[in-house]
Amino acid sequence: MPSTKSKKRPVILVSNDDGIHSEGICKLASALRRVGTVYVVAPDRERSAASHSLTLHRPLRVVETAKQTFAVDGTPTDCINIAVHGILPVRPDLVVSGINRGINLGEDVSYSGTVSAAMEGTLLNIPSIAISLEGRDTFEYKTAAAFAVKISRHVLKSGLPKDTLINVNIPAVKSLKGYKITHLGKRFFNDVVVEKLDPRGKKYYWIGGDVDRWEGGKECDFYAMEKGYISVTPLHLDLTNYSSIEEIKGWKLR
Repeated sequence: MPSTKSKKRPVILVSNDDGIHSEGICKLASALRRVGTVYVVAPDRERSAASHSLTLHRPLRVVETAKQTFAVDGTPTDCINIAVHGILPVRPDLVVSGINRGINLGEDVSYSGTVSAAMEGTLLNIPSIAISLEGRDTFEYKTAAAFAVKISRHVLKSGLPKDTLINVNIPAVKSLKGYKITHLGKRFFNDVVVEKLDPRGKKYYWIGGDVDRWEGGKECDFYAMEKGYISVTPLHLDLTNYSSIEEIKGWKLR
C-alpha cells in the first residue's frame, strides 16, 4: 500500500540588499513558494553596496511585517545571520538573495550586498544563490523569477560544490538565448570619482562613473549578458591565488 506521508517541503530563506519592500524580493518570494516554504528576512531599507559588512557595535531590531516576513535594521549579512541563528524555526535548506535591481558582474561581487547575503549563507554551509536583473528605470521580473525557480529546484536536488555560491545575472532582452556558465570579467570606468562644488564653494565627490570597456573573453559574464544569455557564475569563498604561492615563497624579505 503506498505511503500516505507527504514529502517535507524545503525551507528557503530569501533576502536582498534593496530592502524588504522592493518589488524584486516580493516577486522572488512569491515564485519560490512553488518550490518550498519561504521565509523573507531582509533589510528594512535599501542597503546596496553594503558588501559583506556585519553590524557589531549596536543592537539590531527586527519587525515582523507579514507572515514569515521580517525587516531588520541592518545589512544583508546581518539578515542571514539573524535568520539562521535567531528567527527561523528550522535551518533553511537554501538561501536565495535578490532579485536585485541592476546587474552584479565582475568586481561588483566584491561590493554587492545581494551577493554578500548569498556568501554568508555559503559560510554557514547552506547552498546559496544571488540573482540580479539588468535594468535602469524599469525592470521585468517575470523571467528572473522563473529562472530563480528553475535553478533553486536544481540546487535543492543536486547541491553545490563545497564553499561555492552561484551568482546569476539576467539580461534585459525580449528573447533570451538561454544561459551560460561563466567566469567573472573585469570592467573599466571613466571618471570613477567626480569632483564638484556645492553652493558655498566647497568640494564634494560622487563615486561612480561610466563604463568604458570590459575584458574577460567569450567565457565571461559580461560577454554572456551582452549576447542575450543569462550568466551563471560559480563563486568560491577561498580567495587564495594558489598559482602565485610558489612565486611569493621566493621573496627575500628583510
